[in-house]
Amino acid sequence: MSETETNTHPYSLEIVPPKSEGGSYQWAIRKNGKLAQRSDRSLHSEAKARENGMAQIEKLLSGFGDR
Repeated sequence: MSETETNTHPYSLEIVPPKSEGGSYQWAIRKNGKLAQRSDRSLHSEAKARENGMAQIEKLLSGFGDR
């Protein structure tokens, strides 16, 4: 599991590598260790997955990602 250096408490970002060669990356957001959200699309690189996941955490922290 890859953690970010920024303070995202209580959220953590997990980058999920492709299951097969040439596959896509996914991300999972955990809140206090429990799965809170997963990516809804496949991303072509680890960097894109991290960028997309962090953007979602920023929304959650600001209150715009709550449902």
